[in-house]
Amino acid sequence: MSLKDTQSEKDSRNLAITRAGISSLRYPVSIPRPEGGSLHSIVTASLTVSVPASQRGTHMSRFVEEMHDAHKAIDAAGAISLAKKLRSRLHATEAHVTLSLPWFIGKRAPVSGREAFMDYEVTWEAVATGRRSRLLTTVRVPVGTLCPCSKAISDRGAHNQRGHATLTIETASPIWPDQLITLVEEAASCELFSLLKRPDEKFVTERAYDNPVFVEDLVREIGLRAARLRGVRAWRAEAENLESIHSHNAIAVIEAGLSR
Repeated sequence: MSLKDTQSEKDSRNLAITRAGISSLRYPVSIPRPEGGSLHSIVTASLTVSVPASQRGTHMSRFVEEMHDAHKAIDAAGAISLAKKLRSRLHATEAHVTLSLPWFIGKRAPVSGREAFMDYEVTWEAVATGRRSRLLTTVRVPVGTLCPCSKAISDRGAHNQRGHATLTIETASPIWPDQLITLVEEAASCELFSLLKRPDEKFVTERAYDNPVFVEDLVREIGLRAARLRGVRAWRAEAENLESIHSHNAIAVIEAGLSR
């Protein structure tokens, strides 16, 4: 039985739609590791395409079908491939794919060597048009910072806090997220660990004290390191300190070639 295709009906209002599709789709995925094997996680996906002025709507079910076809091997390159397939299948001028997922890395404590997983966030955003594809990779990294001003004016100690630093880069080819996470952590007063024994706690406390950074220092250092990465076309560094002695947070943003 042939059913009516309402979405493909002509629309007389003559207004093109920039993006239409689905959001908040949670889906299990397998991510191929560069060294072999796979990482298993769950993505939250936003999948959209442009809709011409003459067409009433897009076909929502096809987004889920394409996500399912891609889920067994999805990574940054796979996000680009998915965007291209959506653009072709839905006869769109442009397609957007955004995949956000928790990202776990096993980390050893600096002195005891005890291992546990650290939790990060990774987002791949791919845009496919007729002329080119665009890839953005974002990592959100928990970090520790110690205030240079507090250290300079205090006879004993200095206030420190946890925060988050976020790096977004646009590249011609994918960069594995672990490399970006390490870049961000090295710019902070001290990286964070999920498991610390007493000797480890002493180490990270003293390391942070020896490396004080303002939130402004943090984004500048991340930006300088990002700009040196091979193949980076544009970047944005953002940081937010969850201040330990104020009722507000401290934030900073710096970017080069990457508009919001």
